[in-house]
Amino acid sequence: MLYQTCQGLPGCPNEAVICCRDCEGLQLYCQGCTVVQHIAMPLHVMECISLHNLGLCVQLGHPPGVMCCNPAPAFDNDFIVLEINGIHSVTLNFCNCTTVQTHNIQLLRAHWYPSTTTNPWTAATFCLLDHFQMYTFESKGSAFEYYQLLSCLTDNTGTHQPKDHYELFLRMSCQHPHLTSLLRAGHSHDPSGILSTKEGELTILCPACPQPGRNLLQGWENAPPNVKWLYGLFLAIDANFWLCHRNKSSNQAGPGLSNGWSYFEVLDASSGQLQEKSSCAGHNAVNLADTKNTCGMAATGVGAIVCACHNLTCPSAVGDLQKGERYVNMDYLFFLTLQHASDVHVLTVSYDIACQWSKHLWTQMSWYPSRIHLQPNNKVFTSIVLKFHLLAHILSCQTTYSLNLIKGMARTDGKAIEQGWSNINPIAMSTQEMDWNWHKVCNLGPFFLWTLKEVIPERDQHIFDLRDFEEAIPPVSLVAWQVMITEWEQDQSKPNPFKLEASVAMQASIRLELSQLKGQQLSHGVNTSLHPDISPSVLVAIQMLYMPCIAHLRSNTPDMPNLPEEPVHCIKLWMPSAVVNMGMTCDINLYNIEWKLRCAQAYDALQELHKHLSQAVINTVQLKIDAAATKYCTAWAALDSLSVKFPKLNDDNIRGMTEAQAGGEVPVSWIWKQHHGAGEEELSTAMRVEWCKACTCADRWAEEVDLLQEEMQRVLAYFDWQGRWVDFAVQENEALIAYTSWQANI
Repeated sequence: MLYQTCQGLPGCPNEAVICCRDCEGLQLYCQGCTVVQHIAMPLHVMECISLHNLGLCVQLGHPPGVMCCNPAPAFDNDFIVLEINGIHSVTLNFCNCTTVQTHNIQLLRAHWYPSTTTNPWTAATFCLLDHFQMYTFESKGSAFEYYQLLSCLTDNTGTHQPKDHYELFLRMSCQHPHLTSLLRAGHSHDPSGILSTKEGELTILCPACPQPGRNLLQGWENAPPNVKWLYGLFLAIDANFWLCHRNKSSNQAGPGLSNGWSYFEVLDASSGQLQEKSSCAGHNAVNLADTKNTCGMAATGVGAIVCACHNLTCPSAVGDLQKGERYVNMDYLFFLTLQHASDVHVLTVSYDIACQWSKHLWTQMSWYPSRIHLQPNNKVFTSIVLKFHLLAHILSCQTTYSLNLIKGMARTDGKAIEQGWSNINPIAMSTQEMDWNWHKVCNLGPFFLWTLKEVIPERDQHIFDLRDFEEAIPPVSLVAWQVMITEWEQDQSKPNPFKLEASVAMQASIRLELSQLKGQQLSHGVNTSLHPDISPSVLVAIQMLYMPCIAHLRSNTPDMPNLPEEPVHCIKLWMPSAVVNMGMTCDINLYNIEWKLRCAQAYDALQELHKHLSQAVINTVQLKIDAAATKYCTAWAALDSLSVKFPKLNDDNIRGMTEAQAGGEVPVSWIWKQHHGAGEEELSTAMRVEWCKACTCADRWAEEVDLLQEEMQRVLAYFDWQGRWVDFAVQENEALIAYTSWQANI
């Protein structure tokens, strides 16, 4: 066996037999030199033996290597320390000199977080707690999984497993980030005490959102009405039912630490207010809010409010939902969040059920404590539905609550809050406050640069397309439409320029007209109708009376007994248009009736084409487009026999108006120029609606550029305000001055 002399301390003659896994290199040292070299590194891991067994003793309250004259040994000389590389048993002495600090303070100064404030015998290093926080943020792992990792790193064979310290680790991992957030928000050394912290004061605010006194220019309140929207706040509201948790504990057994100081707010579960049913589409979030199964659940989900443009969670804006997405929960969060933005005058709120939620919002404010009441008279409040959910609403909601059609919305889509859910859903079983806001703030610079590079070309292209489109529209119509848009933006009780009104006779109205005509004929003694209870066989027989030529046509139809029986819906009915093609005649009244019904059928088909082509982003709509096209072709074939009025529909005619505008080279399809009976000199309502949409789309892109530039200025102003942290320090406290200087330099 080779003998290697220790190369540790000068002149050491001992044999080198111990290797440290955590030190650089693979040098071997003797026991004495290993202990001396690791006095300041007591948590390194040795091969086959521990520093505790080698005799290393950690002395607190003195510099490394200096022993206390009056040491106080830790409990049973077996102090447990949790570190990234495992669970360690350490021989520890506290300082018991005349200038002694409490044991927990001595541990904190060594960057070891004690599990208790009195007589601690377990601690976790600051490094471990920071590492665990990053681990949960990025990998979405739980505290139990992380502790199991530490246990396996200590002994993965199962022969010498450490004692279970999971409950202590869980406690420390909750307390440490809470104290850190108090420190970073400037409240840990508040002269009035930590309990003076108010709701939402520990949150990381959005630097790009308007904050009067921090990031807005002087005189912003006096901005002209046409630019006031630049100083408005965009919020998005939503609920997430993945983030539910069972009723396993209580506030008495496991009380919260912050009591609403950060993002989460405690909501009262005792409110008995019933939810008003939806008058829009069947929104389950509204109609089923009072029927949620809450058996065994402490919360059925989470409601939240975020900054709609930058996706930062607002202060006091997250709360548990005890029984579905009830207004009483969401309203309370909304009013509480606005307490932190009470000076902002323009407010836009995105919510997937905004059409129902906003109806009685301000009248219901009286249900809640007066401390969260607002003055709605001095605010311009706009509620909208995020773009993804808008198509699920009725037609009137799709124009009234559209982000694309309302002035001052820029290119906000409202979906930011749902993107945040995708980040937190993987840890639904262990919900906790995340570092989401911090990451968003750190990435604001690259985000604004990338967004601005994307938005400016889009703005220029949409303005160019709009100008190109307007060349085919008479100036008189453009002026009238622009006035119509302006009047509607100022007063939405005026005619809606984006609404496609049915100005022609559709199938339902034609049937009503024919019924009224029949009534008039009966009143004059003229009866051209059939019996109301007529059967299909009788109908075929009576058809012989009004259309005698049908007998000849049916007699010429070959009767093949070997062929399978023809389905009922495939039997030819021999309408008047089919008889005309055969060179025969029938009663003139039948011609007129089919003509009216076929015209209405064609108009219906064109309207369906307009509707579905506007929604062509959804793949399944193609089936509806094909069905509407087939319906029109059937009507056209009959009308072509009776009279020429409608053009033939080809495949290349079936395209949206925006597709025709691209590049300005492809002409607009005739389906958008069809005037539904109007003269050729007039433009159709569909053309007006499409122009209004194109105009507002170009306006939204231009607003987005203006808003981005304003937000970039706000971010710089906010960081400049944050950089004055050093001015907040108490001059006599050297530690506070050092920390505030460090914060100011971030």
